[in-house]
Amino acid sequence: MDPSTMPISLATTINLADHGLNAQSFRFGNLTMESDKYISVKDTAADGSSQVAVIDMHSGNTVNRRPMKAEASLMNPADNIMALKGSQEGQPGNFVQVFNLDSKEKLGVYQSPKNIIFWKWVAARILALVTDTDVLHWNVAVANSVPETMFQRAGKLAEAGCQIIGYSANSQMSWCLLTGISTQDQGKTIDGNMQLYSVEKKQQQLLEGHAGCFGNVLTNDTEGPAGLFAFQERKQGTTTTKLHIMDVTKARGEGIPPPFKVNSEIQMPPDAPSDFAVALHLSEKHGVVFMVTKAGFLFIFDVASATMLVRTKVSQETIFISTYSALSGGCIFVNRKGAVMSVKVNEPSIVNYINNNLVQLPNRQEIAFNLAKRFGFPGADELFQRQFSQYFATGDYRQAAVVAAQCKSGVLRTPQTIEQFRQAPQQPGQQAPILTYFSTLLENGTKLNVLESIELVKPVVQQQRRELVEKWLKEDKLECSEELGDIVKPMEARYALSIYLRANCHQKVIACFVETGQVDQIVAYVKKVGYQADYSNLLQSMLMSNPEGATNFAKSLLEGQNGQPLIDVNQVVKVFMEQNRLQETTSILLEALKANRPDQAQLQTQLLAMNLQQAPKVAEAILQMKMFTHYDKAYIGQLCEKAGLMQWALEHYQEGKDLKRVLMSGAHSMTPEYLVQYFSKMPPETALECLTDLLRTNRQNLQVVVQVAIKYHEQIGAEKLVAMFETFGSNEGVFYFLGAILSSSTDPQVHFKYIQAASRCGNMQEVERVCRESTSYDPIIVKDFLKEAKLPDPRPLIYVCDLHGFVAELTDYLYKNSLMKYIEVYVVKVNPLQCPSVIGSLIDLDCSEDFIKTLLQNVRAACPIEPLVAECEKRNRLKVLLPWLEARVAEGNQDPFLHNGIAKIYIDTNRDPETFLKTNQFYDSAAVGKYCEDRDPHLAYTAYKRSWGSCDEQLVNVTNKNGLYRLQARYLVERQSPDLWGMVLNPENEHRRQVIDQVVSTALPESTNAEDVSATVKAFIAADLPNELIELLEKIVLHKSADFGKNRNLQNLLILTAIKADKTRVMDYINRLDNYDGPEIAKIALGDPYNLYEEAFLIYKKCDLHAEAMDTLLVNIESLERAQEFAARCGEPVVWYKLGKAQLENHQVAEAIESYLKASDATDYIEVIQAAQVECLYDDLVRFLLMARKTAKDAIVDTELVYSYAKADRLADMEEFVSGTNTANVKLVGDRLYEEKFFKAAKILYQSIPDNSKLASCFVQLGEYTQAVEAAKKASNPKTWKEVNIACVQAEQFRCAEIAAMYIIVHPDHLEELISQYEKGGHFEELISLLDTGLSSERSHVGMYTELAILYTKYKPEKLMDFIKMNTQKLNIPKLIQACERHYHWEHAVFLYMHYDEFDQAANTMMAHSSVAFTHDQFQMVLQKVANMEIYYRAITFYLEEQPMQLAALLNTIMSKVDHARVVQQVRKAGHLPLVLPYLKSAQQHNIQAVNEALNELYVEGEQYEDLRQSIEDFDNIDQITLAQQLEKHELIEMRRIAALVYKKNKRYKQSIDLSKQDKMYKDTMDTAFESGNAELAESLLRYFVDNDMKECFASCLFTCYDLIRPDVGLELAWRKGMTDYAMPFLIQVLREYTSRIDALDKKTQKKEEAIEKEKSASNDFVPDYMANPMMAGLMPGFGNLALTAGPATMMPQQQQQQQQFGGPTMMQTPGHMMMQPGMMQPGRM
Repeated sequence: MDPSTMPISLATTINLADHGLNAQSFRFGNLTMESDKYISVKDTAADGSSQVAVIDMHSGNTVNRRPMKAEASLMNPADNIMALKGSQEGQPGNFVQVFNLDSKEKLGVYQSPKNIIFWKWVAARILALVTDTDVLHWNVAVANSVPETMFQRAGKLAEAGCQIIGYSANSQMSWCLLTGISTQDQGKTIDGNMQLYSVEKKQQQLLEGHAGCFGNVLTNDTEGPAGLFAFQERKQGTTTTKLHIMDVTKARGEGIPPPFKVNSEIQMPPDAPSDFAVALHLSEKHGVVFMVTKAGFLFIFDVASATMLVRTKVSQETIFISTYSALSGGCIFVNRKGAVMSVKVNEPSIVNYINNNLVQLPNRQEIAFNLAKRFGFPGADELFQRQFSQYFATGDYRQAAVVAAQCKSGVLRTPQTIEQFRQAPQQPGQQAPILTYFSTLLENGTKLNVLESIELVKPVVQQQRRELVEKWLKEDKLECSEELGDIVKPMEARYALSIYLRANCHQKVIACFVETGQVDQIVAYVKKVGYQADYSNLLQSMLMSNPEGATNFAKSLLEGQNGQPLIDVNQVVKVFMEQNRLQETTSILLEALKANRPDQAQLQTQLLAMNLQQAPKVAEAILQMKMFTHYDKAYIGQLCEKAGLMQWALEHYQEGKDLKRVLMSGAHSMTPEYLVQYFSKMPPETALECLTDLLRTNRQNLQVVVQVAIKYHEQIGAEKLVAMFETFGSNEGVFYFLGAILSSSTDPQVHFKYIQAASRCGNMQEVERVCRESTSYDPIIVKDFLKEAKLPDPRPLIYVCDLHGFVAELTDYLYKNSLMKYIEVYVVKVNPLQCPSVIGSLIDLDCSEDFIKTLLQNVRAACPIEPLVAECEKRNRLKVLLPWLEARVAEGNQDPFLHNGIAKIYIDTNRDPETFLKTNQFYDSAAVGKYCEDRDPHLAYTAYKRSWGSCDEQLVNVTNKNGLYRLQARYLVERQSPDLWGMVLNPENEHRRQVIDQVVSTALPESTNAEDVSATVKAFIAADLPNELIELLEKIVLHKSADFGKNRNLQNLLILTAIKADKTRVMDYINRLDNYDGPEIAKIALGDPYNLYEEAFLIYKKCDLHAEAMDTLLVNIESLERAQEFAARCGEPVVWYKLGKAQLENHQVAEAIESYLKASDATDYIEVIQAAQVECLYDDLVRFLLMARKTAKDAIVDTELVYSYAKADRLADMEEFVSGTNTANVKLVGDRLYEEKFFKAAKILYQSIPDNSKLASCFVQLGEYTQAVEAAKKASNPKTWKEVNIACVQAEQFRCAEIAAMYIIVHPDHLEELISQYEKGGHFEELISLLDTGLSSERSHVGMYTELAILYTKYKPEKLMDFIKMNTQKLNIPKLIQACERHYHWEHAVFLYMHYDEFDQAANTMMAHSSVAFTHDQFQMVLQKVANMEIYYRAITFYLEEQPMQLAALLNTIMSKVDHARVVQQVRKAGHLPLVLPYLKSAQQHNIQAVNEALNELYVEGEQYEDLRQSIEDFDNIDQITLAQQLEKHELIEMRRIAALVYKKNKRYKQSIDLSKQDKMYKDTMDTAFESGNAELAESLLRYFVDNDMKECFASCLFTCYDLIRPDVGLELAWRKGMTDYAMPFLIQVLREYTSRIDALDKKTQKKEEAIEKEKSASNDFVPDYMANPMMAGLMPGFGNLALTAGPATMMPQQQQQQQQFGGPTMMQTPGHMMMQPGMMQPGRM
């Protein structure tokens, strides 16, 4: 089907799987969707963490992922608000948090003591929470609020096995609905339960069904939307599904109409009879109910009638969630594959679909019309027009107006409709129809269109009813237009402005703003609408009367729209300055130029120049604001200098000469602060020149120069400034300048110059401070300067040398200058840490040891020990330090360097060093050992050993180097360090062999510590020395004392080593040793690469590990015989179990079952079942399963036991077992047996369940048809009935087949298949009898009647017509029509077409098959109702060919519906125009050219000149000139007169007169001349009569053409030709006329003067055009007391009298009615 004709629009919004979301996330509870805006999915990120993905479907399906630890999330249906649900350890229930993600605000937190199992947003800020027992509502819009309990779960919904799947509430929050599902048969059927709760009444009702919803939908034309509740009902245990829709908000009571309520049965799909609704949605936009089912079906029902309109499959995957889409009026759903799909009503095609496709619905037109009327669907215009015409024809104008208002397409809201109402007659006692039309539109809340608004407002304005116009504008009842505004403006400008604004009449809006004084609104308006007006003239006029308003208006114009001004600023300046408005111009320019753009430079210059010349203070204020930067600065600087604003002149000059001139002439008037600030704008070179000049001209400017130098030294350069000061010998300037910038400068030269200037100024404190604190000076330069300066106080030099590492040079300077005191001061007070360097320098200078020792004693512990010892050791003068070192030791100093020094002194002096090395705890073993290596290796060994680990490498090296292997071996055994062992036992170590020998022979035998032995053994293992290790272990374990002989670890190690190095010894060690870890060793022996299976089996056996031993036999040795012998010998169940499993794997099923039975272990029952079934060992399997039932409580065991009984043909045992207590899945077994054709066994099982559907199938297979029918009755399933029916038909058991078929034919979806089965077998009579019998059933439907009729068309056509006439309303007529056409029953097809209102097809069929289907009367009746106009013309052709004598009757019938011109053309082409003469006469009233010409042609041919003349005079729509040319040559004079008449009618008066002259028809010539109104023609004709001496004609012409002939011309011709007597009546009439005109003029002047006097005293009341019936006053809703009527038809008598009074002159009204005076002759009597 074409998508454009489909009743629904289906589209995939987004496929979630394509956006990286896990397919496991697409399930109920994990994915939430509250509206058509957001989808929230709980997903897993790539790193395994939890996250939530939010899809915004209103923003291009953008996916926003956020990490989330919560259990679930729920997005708000409207706003970016997320609710999160989670739980906390140790706390019952769940907590809920609500966040506003846009404002980052937490809206609420709630900790529920109960588990929250379902939640849903029921309003924008109300979150519903469903717990195990209650339903709560939480209003998060209220701060710190808590949920409120609404009601408690009841009935099935309160049970633990019920899953809550939905919750909803109506918009008033007065009704709530809780929905849940459950199952009683392990998911075979899903039961639905609902709890409907009234908040107001505190009452509830339990319903059975799967889905429900609330909504506000229109259900009738008189009331607003009803508060509806819709739900799908299905009782437990049945498949009958119903839809209920009812109004739950309307009041109930006596005298009140009952509330709306409808219901209908839902026909579920045949292939999914147990499918159930996931969601129900009431579409407020389209007036339908959407039902989405789990199996992917979509149902659409009409709300007003609950009629099913659509049933279609929209998803091949299971649907688990759906929501209403307020945007489209449809719904959105998600299936298991993650496809998000939207569906909505296809508005352009739904009405046509209902009318054309749902032919089985008798009320389809009513449904389609109501939907179009209430919800604006297109496609019903013809129905609206038909109903409108019906009401209008019966005079029910109000209902006709209602229909026009309800037609949303506007096809009835046209000028023709208004004119139709205006022309309609007014009934006595009722208001005018036009008034009824407008009042009805207003009552229905309809907005009037442009024409209606104008027609309504015109009389209202005439009556000055302002309140009505204001009311209608406020209620937006009028469609505004410029014409409407023009009508209203004279009455009220405010209303006109409102109308112009709505109609976007920009120029009119601006004019209204100006008129009403709302000038400030103009700019805002033009900005909004983007309109450009002529503002210059507007400003000029405003400036004269309101300068301030003009200024504000100009500012607004320059502010413009989107940064674009609405007027040129130069134009504004011109307008204001033409009137010398400097202040206003300045204000405007300041506002306009505030953006300071480069393109405004000229205006900036102009503004400043104007004010500098006329108002310098204003200019100075503007310059102080610093708003402008793009003006001409040089020009403005000159103006500033002329105005005496020297500072501002200085600001604007750039040239050096200008700057110097202003400075020299105006510096005295400038403040130092300004000068300092100004120098920032000068170029550095210019600034330096100016400073030099200032300093040169006046030394008093030093302070200012220093300030400028301090502030701008970075730009000018500190070196240049210092050089400037030094040029003038100003050390003070250098000192003050550099002192100010010293803290911010890092220039070494600056710091040096400052030290130099301070020293020259005698400020020693500053010299000392800078030397101590500064880090920027060059220490070498400063040091050299201070040394050369030889300052009396050397402290600055001390600080410089100390800070920069010149200690040796300082010591040399002080020592050589005999400043010993300052040496002591330096090392004691300044920096004791430099004492070692000072001591070293003093030793180098050969200073006395006494001074050195004294110096050290004064420094005491403040001197660092390490560098001091190093300095003395480097110079081989350690002994000098001994007294000082011993003093530090006495003080308790534990510094390693202190003790290292003493140790080195003791070693060098040989003062018992070994004792010191063993007893002292504080020296550094590495340093002292290194010191001893070349002096005494034993002392080095002692020092290294004392560190115990930190000097292992040094110890090994010194012992290897000096051959001390025994000491090394003992240290290795005692140390127990794997790393140390690894280093010594490294194969690359050339001393390894000697060390191993000492370990084996000396060190290890001497040890009595088991840990030493263990560590040594591990070291040998790690070094991969198996042979040496075996030798070592045998010596320890087998030949040494009992201390190590029974050691478990050593025995383990010995066996493992043998396994790895010498497998031949393993069996001997296993037998000889008995204290080892057998299981672990056995595992190692079994593993690769050893594979010692027999040794492992022996170990397990020796350790009594029979199970492991059995595994070894089975897995490794692979000997089932030895395993069976071993199991028989052991007799343990676990051993039998392992044996049975191995036998099973080797396909020894029977032996395996025996082993399992001996083990009494059914762990592997699934594998046993599978193997036994493959081998068909069902008897053995029965024994096994009976044993398994004792231990394994699993339904599989019972299920397979039942199956085994059946396969073993032990049906009695099976029946007995099934009848007892068991957990077998009997249905599954029955299905398996049925598929394997074990129908008897399957029958027994199905009887036990009972499963009547399958039971019936078994009976069918067994040929027991009667029993099959009985079972099918219990099953009540169409599928079962179909199977029974097919089998019975094939077996020709027609009685049983009929019983089964009676249950099938009531389902329309299965009827065609059943008929096909009967027809394939050729059982036509039985089929017809079946359907005929079925029609008497209560559940008979359209399909049954239709199919029976189709059967009659095939097999019994003689009964067809009677059947159709009896059951017309019960047939699917389109389908039956196709059958009739297929079997050539054209008469029947015509009859059906007529009853189906398909008159077009009926007419076509009658014409195409006229021999059997045509009758004239019937055809005429059909033609009156056809819709296709082409049929009329085909009918004309048909009648011309087959029924020519009836053609006139046909044309009379269709006259009002055909195009007469086309009919004429069609008949003319056929050559039968005379045949339709009566039709042409009747059609001529429409004045159609083709008709007129055809009829005139017939009149000409028949010489019917009278009829022709009448035709031409009455109907002028012809080609008159052609006709006249044709007739002027006709032989009949009357025809030629007609030609003259035609020329006259076409204003070809000369041709007409000439033609009449030829035929001497002089009266015609005179009439033509008078009618022409041409004086020249009339006088020419008069001359013709005079020239031909036709005196009577001359007199008649004067009389006839009186108004055209000038009196002088007429009298002159009469006098010249002697016809004065014939002209005398003409002369008399002329004199009479002129006399009467003078008299009338006098009277008119007199009456006008009287009228003026009367107007002065009388009121000028307005009389409306339309006057209402006084009886209808006050009865017109929406009009107040306004009166509208039909117009001039009800003209008052006074008006008629006025028209009669002033209708025109009394004389010469027409040529034929001239007033005759006494004595005058009449024409023709002369």
